[in-house]
Amino acid sequence: MNFFDSMQTSASGLTAQRLRMNLVSSNLANTNTTRTEQGGPYQRREPIFAAIPVQSAFGEILNSELGGGPAEVNVVDVINDSRKPIQKFDPQHPDADSLGFVSMPNINVMEEMVNMMTASRSYEANVSAISTSKNMVQKALEIGR
Repeated sequence: MNFFDSMQTSASGLTAQRLRMNLVSSNLANTNTTRTEQGGPYQRREPIFAAIPVQSAFGEILNSELGGGPAEVNVVDVINDSRKPIQKFDPQHPDADSLGFVSMPNINVMEEMVNMMTASRSYEANVSAISTSKNMVQKALEIGR
């Protein structure tokens, strides 16, 4: 694994965690959205991550197939949560059904805050890894002087 592979791995982690934080923010912003363009209440969204081998040359492809190569994080999909909406009795609400119930998004604010903190910590860890890699290269260059 060389300097550029470590930077690429950390950069892909930064991108993935930034998307995750954006999705959590969207989930939190729509906790009371009862009507969307698709119809029905807002559905919580979350990313699906996968480790994809970093491949550019034949030797790197061979190395990754043997299990020793570096990998980067990619978002392979963004899925809607399959939990059913919460039924809230509010006959005065414009989206209430004939029985007076409104379908509300099934978003747990505490769960979303934990997801946001986890994404933030992962983002910070990737920034730290990039900084450490940069410092190691600088020290290696200083040895050569």
